[in-house]
Amino acid sequence: MDLPVDEWKSYILQKWSLLPKSIQVTISTAETLHDLFLHSSPLLQPEDEMFLKRLSGGYLVGKDPDASLFYREKGNQKFQAKDYMGAAVLYSKGVSHSGPSSTDISLCYANRSAALFHLGQYEICLKDIVRAQTHGYPERLQPKLLLRKAECLVTLGRPQEASQTVTDLESSFAAKPTLSASQFQILQRTLCRVKVKVQEKENLPEIFPEALTKTFEGVDLREENEQIPGASSSVSLHIDPLKGRYLVATKDILPGELLVKEDAFVSVLNPGEVPLRPRGLESKWDIQVTNGDLHCHRCLRHTLAPVPCDGCSYAKYCSQECMQQAWDRYHSVECSLGALLLTLGVFCHVALRSTLLARFEDVGKVTKKLCGEMSNQGICLPESKNPVQTLKYDLGGEGDKKDKAVETPIPGCDINGKYERNYNAIFHLLPHTENHSPEHKFLCALSVSALCRQLEAAGLQAFTTDLKPTKLKAAEPPVLCAELSVWGVAMLRHMLQLQCNAQAITTIQQTGSKESLITDTRRVRLATALFPVVSLLNHSCSPNTSVSFIGTIATIRASQLIRSGQEILHCYGPHESRMGVAERRQKLRSQYFFDCDCPPCEREKQRPSAGPGRGAFRCHRCRALLQGDDVLSCSGPACMESVSRDLLVSRLQDLQRQVGAAQKHLRNGRLEVAIQLLLGCQSDAESFLSAEHSVVGEIEDALAQAYAALDLPLFAGDWEKSATHLQKSLQVVEVHHGPSSVEMGHELFKLAQVFFNGCAVPEALKTIQKAEKVLLVHYGPWNDEIRELQKMKSCLLDLLPIPVGPKE
Repeated sequence: MDLPVDEWKSYILQKWSLLPKSIQVTISTAETLHDLFLHSSPLLQPEDEMFLKRLSGGYLVGKDPDASLFYREKGNQKFQAKDYMGAAVLYSKGVSHSGPSSTDISLCYANRSAALFHLGQYEICLKDIVRAQTHGYPERLQPKLLLRKAECLVTLGRPQEASQTVTDLESSFAAKPTLSASQFQILQRTLCRVKVKVQEKENLPEIFPEALTKTFEGVDLREENEQIPGASSSVSLHIDPLKGRYLVATKDILPGELLVKEDAFVSVLNPGEVPLRPRGLESKWDIQVTNGDLHCHRCLRHTLAPVPCDGCSYAKYCSQECMQQAWDRYHSVECSLGALLLTLGVFCHVALRSTLLARFEDVGKVTKKLCGEMSNQGICLPESKNPVQTLKYDLGGEGDKKDKAVETPIPGCDINGKYERNYNAIFHLLPHTENHSPEHKFLCALSVSALCRQLEAAGLQAFTTDLKPTKLKAAEPPVLCAELSVWGVAMLRHMLQLQCNAQAITTIQQTGSKESLITDTRRVRLATALFPVVSLLNHSCSPNTSVSFIGTIATIRASQLIRSGQEILHCYGPHESRMGVAERRQKLRSQYFFDCDCPPCEREKQRPSAGPGRGAFRCHRCRALLQGDDVLSCSGPACMESVSRDLLVSRLQDLQRQVGAAQKHLRNGRLEVAIQLLLGCQSDAESFLSAEHSVVGEIEDALAQAYAALDLPLFAGDWEKSATHLQKSLQVVEVHHGPSSVEMGHELFKLAQVFFNGCAVPEALKTIQKAEKVLLVHYGPWNDEIRELQKMKSCLLDLLPIPVGPKE
């Protein structure tokens, strides 16, 4: 959730409505962010803070041994049902709620190692075994753990280490015979089996496991831009009074060329639907899985075995190294504020983290001109290279240019015109203060004020501890009020910036039936981030670039030929293939404060009903397209049929509900029921929708998934019917998104899977080639789907041709 929870928003909006008119006017007409913060902050009363504290108390973010036991028992149930993935996630929740060096955490780590072993994640299993031992795993249970370790080492092709583990285990049996006779016999049999495996492997060469994390070799920019780090030399930075800053091609750019590769300056994992603790119920804990359970809170990598923060149950990381880096840079401050940050929303969290990260930059050289108004009001911090005292930007004046010596032609650039990916660039992202409503600015100001009060209550030790030791020695205690005023205005600026400048980091998430031959996917929002270079791109409803993410790194590639001198554009969300011009322009105006005049918008304004498009209805008698506004008439030359648009829209909504119900059956594995419902939907759609309607494509895609998941003799699924429906879906996707679109690439990938699993070799190879060509343009070679396509192609090419016998 970007903004605070609904209860806090409603509370603050009511508070605003009760303010005297004079105070509302003062806040509404505040000329600077500093004035806005200064006038709003004193209005936060103790009763407001108590209400916020009660709301925050609904989030469980602390350590709780009872929760650890609850999740371990739930994990055991999943493990016994052979749902090892579900078990691993629940054991991870147990780990997060356990205190360090406790029996609880050691048992959760050990149990998770067992689930990972069954999932074939042997390297991660070994790490969990070490973690369990480090945290004091009970000695009486150690033999099971050592046997698992030995089996992992054997499987990974490390027989010498496995042999040593077996020897240690045998020595342990001899020295401390604490097991019962039956337990000893079971372990002895398992030990004998492992020893046989070790002997079989000892004569084989050592095999080093492939790294589990992705590398980025070959993904670097061909030639980095000297003036814009992270951007290609094929682009240059310009500024315009109306458009602001933007990027332009300096030469012809081919489809697929990498234009930007940038790590986020700041990112915060989107928590998803983190439930408040239910009141009056016995169970305080939920077993819902969110992004926070499956991804590292620092680098965003997917992980089955997160390492939790020692101080809270919310923050989790892919490794000890990520945990330490997060702690050193920001989490030492955030750790005790987890519940409050969940209540105040992601934007407030990003604002705090951005300001915390600014401590690590020596920005003294680029901030002299930015201290104007703050120094005039007597609260600018003394100039210093101390990382705690670097927030000396003109937070209130929003770009005072009094110091001509350091004035730069393009905001965010240094005196040499270089656009650095640092806090200076983040600071210069526009907050659009004048465009936000007074109520929204008041909400943001009081939310930031509440956060500052909590920071003040914790003492400014939070700002000066856990930095690098060399810098700590030089640190001087800052003035409390001045420090918090600067931090508060800085966070308010960032919170207002985010509405127009936040970039959603997305990932492809698999959905649908586990039994299906088709990997059905959807794009989900993983995190909210600020990218200084990506923020330079302007919007188009039909962009010439494609944006993708690997962890916190954004890559932008040309999705079509871009001629020298053309602007580099990407889509802020409203795309011409997904919504009409009126809806697009309304969304862009409400969120980004501009009226879009890109070519698709101008074209559609002149011809609003051009093309068969997304919402086309057709005559049930002659199948010709219907035209008109409130009442639609048949376009057929000899047909006089007419019908109310409202009636057709109501019929379409009913159809969409039926499709949704069928998809739910499909997800739950009730395939026959889903197919019957979908076939009925298909028949109904044919009677009043155009063949290119998006709902028609949705029905065909769902039918393809259902037929692919059927359990049939010889083949898993009815691949021929599945392929037929996918080909129809492809036709709709091509009409809406184009033959080279990323949507087309995903659909071709599905079709390749169907042909591959149906052993239709020529069709599979042809489709793989098409899918690869499209997806490489948008993602480059490191995409998971491209790698899967390459594996399928390699497998098919290795197949021996079937010999053809002589004709009788």
